[in-house]
Amino acid sequence: MQASQQHRSSVMASRLFPQVKEEVEPCSFPQFPAIDRSFCYSDSSHGSHFSVKNSHEPYCTLESSSARGSYTVYNSSSNGSPMSQQESQSNMSDLHHSPDNTYSSPISGSCITDDVSDLKGKLRELETVMLGPDCDIINSTISPEMDSWRLVTDAVSRRDLKQVLVSCAKAVSDNDLLTAQWLMDELRRMVSVSGEPIQRLGAYMLEGLVARLASSGSSIYKALRCKEPASAELLSYMHILYEVCPYFKFGYMSANGAIAEAMKDEDRVHIIDFQIGQGSQWITLIQAFAARPGGPPHIRITGIDDSTSAYARGGGLNIVAKRLSKLAALFKVPFEFNAAAMSGCEVQQEYLQVRPGEALAVNFAFMLHHMPDESVSTENHRDRLLRLVKSLSPKVVTLVEQESNTNTAPFFPRFRETLNYYTAMFESIDVTLPREHKERINVEQHCLARDVVNIIACEGPERVERHELMGKWRSRFRMAGFTPYPLSSLVNATIKTLLENYCDRYRLEERDGGLFLGWMNRDLVASCAWK
Repeated sequence: MQASQQHRSSVMASRLFPQVKEEVEPCSFPQFPAIDRSFCYSDSSHGSHFSVKNSHEPYCTLESSSARGSYTVYNSSSNGSPMSQQESQSNMSDLHHSPDNTYSSPISGSCITDDVSDLKGKLRELETVMLGPDCDIINSTISPEMDSWRLVTDAVSRRDLKQVLVSCAKAVSDNDLLTAQWLMDELRRMVSVSGEPIQRLGAYMLEGLVARLASSGSSIYKALRCKEPASAELLSYMHILYEVCPYFKFGYMSANGAIAEAMKDEDRVHIIDFQIGQGSQWITLIQAFAARPGGPPHIRITGIDDSTSAYARGGGLNIVAKRLSKLAALFKVPFEFNAAAMSGCEVQQEYLQVRPGEALAVNFAFMLHHMPDESVSTENHRDRLLRLVKSLSPKVVTLVEQESNTNTAPFFPRFRETLNYYTAMFESIDVTLPREHKERINVEQHCLARDVVNIIACEGPERVERHELMGKWRSRFRMAGFTPYPLSSLVNATIKTLLENYCDRYRLEERDGGLFLGWMNRDLVASCAWK
């Protein structure tokens, strides 16, 4: 009997993974449009406004806060902060700038009266004094604030982009607007969407800082919505990211492997996918079930998705239903699809249509971090969903999440965590796609930039990108009554083989009941299963 089960697992695994590269697309992340090369912010009695202008026009960013809410206009270069084209209207009625100076301050009513150039002059004088013949005596009386200034000016003079970003974020955190606007001015000369990984990421993080001061991060996040490719033959930018980096492929493969292993002897299988996207994750699983010794089970998939993914899909869940039904018919697999067009916060048990006699699998792939927890809402949908799923007595529950700590962290440590996490992500992209490659720029702008801006610029319910580390997810699952479901060693070995097709700086590690994929010394994606 045991030999028969091992044979079934081996056959299923051989069918589950061989065509992943050709057939599976990411389905859990909606595609995002490029950030335009001209973020524009203005403020009026009717609230903040966001608009995106043509990449050849000047772009606006917060330069100082005036009584009228005016912001300075900056001319962007092709290597400056990231932008793209969006159809939205500009509200620039409160913009004021000097005709004689590109980097001008608002005309009147500014709460910051010091000129940035004056600040720089004072800093240079301070540096001269500190480096003079009596610097040893002076240093003995330098205050911590003066020492901090020296570190900042040194970082600027060395063009240490990472340190200047951190210093700028610290100034924003401390509400030191004069320092923040000076460092933003310096950063604009250092970032580039076609440069080194840190220059490219820096462009998006700078926009996040600008948006935070302008209180427009939520507007940007909502405005940057993806559009369908112009042609059916054009691969989505998310699919390009999926192919050039193994993070998402790793997550979907590990989840599918755990479900296939748990359901290898079941005749009726019900899979609830809490963010089904285009449904592509299930193509290889259906094929694997079709090849199962003894015949395929009856498969029913409940697909949950909100309006954002519907926008990315170009239509409702009926598109997913038709696609998967057609595939199942081709492979002679009995199949049903149950559509639940709603966000996770709206899901109740009656919408899931659980039936007696079906073995239940639940998939949380890159989804739960979008659910508000107890720090955001008393409803705590993050834990509510876990308790709801546990009450359904599933045979297996799969979790795939980015290994990052941005949920309850205050702004400044959250900024540093985001900088470190996405630096690794951008470096890994850099080894696969050339820096001048247009698709690389589109991938980063469409698929990653919106999340970066949301993490940095937004707070409260508007900050929807709220990642947690595996240790915290483990605590949540245990509190909901789950116990670990060991991942298949066969699946783990298959994923290790997959990584051989990528750069040797990727690493895979099994620990604490989970599987972690990272870049060099940084974990980026974690996967685990529960029952």
